[in-house]
Amino acid sequence: MKHLYLLLWSLPLLTWAQIPQNYYLNADGKTGDELKAALYNIIKGHTTYPYTSSSTDTWDILKESDRDPDNAENVILLYSALSVNAAQEYNSAKGWTREHVWAKSRGDFGTSQGAGTDCHHLRPENDNINSTRSNLYFDEGGSVVKYNNVATGCYKNSARYTFEPRDAVKGDVARMILYMAVRYEGKNGEPDLELTESIFGDGDKQPFMGVKSTLLKCHAQDAVDDFERNRNEVVYKYQKNRNPFIDHPEFATAIGGIPAGLTNKQAASYGVSLTAGMLNITTNTPIFRVEIRTITGQLLWNATYHGETELSIDAINIPNGIALVVINGEKAVKIIK
Repeated sequence: MKHLYLLLWSLPLLTWAQIPQNYYLNADGKTGDELKAALYNIIKGHTTYPYTSSSTDTWDILKESDRDPDNAENVILLYSALSVNAAQEYNSAKGWTREHVWAKSRGDFGTSQGAGTDCHHLRPENDNINSTRSNLYFDEGGSVVKYNNVATGCYKNSARYTFEPRDAVKGDVARMILYMAVRYEGKNGEPDLELTESIFGDGDKQPFMGVKSTLLKCHAQDAVDDFERNRNEVVYKYQKNRNPFIDHPEFATAIGGIPAGLTNKQAASYGVSLTAGMLNITTNTPIFRVEIRTITGQLLWNATYHGETELSIDAINIPNGIALVVINGEKAVKIIK
């Protein structure tokens, strides 16, 4: 079972000098779904820009928002941390590209104006690392990701469809994902983006991203820095909306009720039994991960699957006594062996 790491912040709410006065007034004092709805109403309807255009486009905004503070001609790449020439742009994969941190296939919004061009989650990266990350979910662990035989600090787990960003930007990634889950609620033709504990295969286009508990942990452990704050200001200058989780990191904990799971539109139903040395699981939703844990939460065994709704697993890894069967990181069922 994944653990939810919460960070307690001192009151009154933390502020940043450049936040417009009363920008978050309608969110004051709210928590849970009320806070999420209030933030949506504050940041919705932002000014959109084309993905690529002869006029101002996302290339132009990222050149300013992600400018290398030590070299104004360059941009900093998100995952690889390289500083590269900004004017080069894509240049037949020799330059840099635009990474959709909320993978554009997870909701199938592509590069259309709105979610597809929202610079609060677009970041510069080279084509190689952008392809390596692909549309993987964010979680911990995997094999070292290298660029030109140099470790980037990132990790990829192809079997689980997950990608771990380098430590210095884990919080940045988390806050971008949190922003997207609040900004896009399925209204006015926009996608309804939701956080999840579950991990879906690379071909799945449902509007889910995660892993929620890992992202909240990263948000708590990697605090907002000046690069992020400056980036928020630059994007605000163009889009006229802000990332609330950069301005007020405590909002992530205060919301708490951002939907998690396969979907917030239907409840998952599980049947779990232990018979003749086999653990049997049936469900009305796809199974992507099963964990066996002690009653105190210690992980004993886990395996990933590809959307089965019925499983029979050898119970050899289940200890005698009481254990927990955790399905998709969400549903924990006590069993006695």
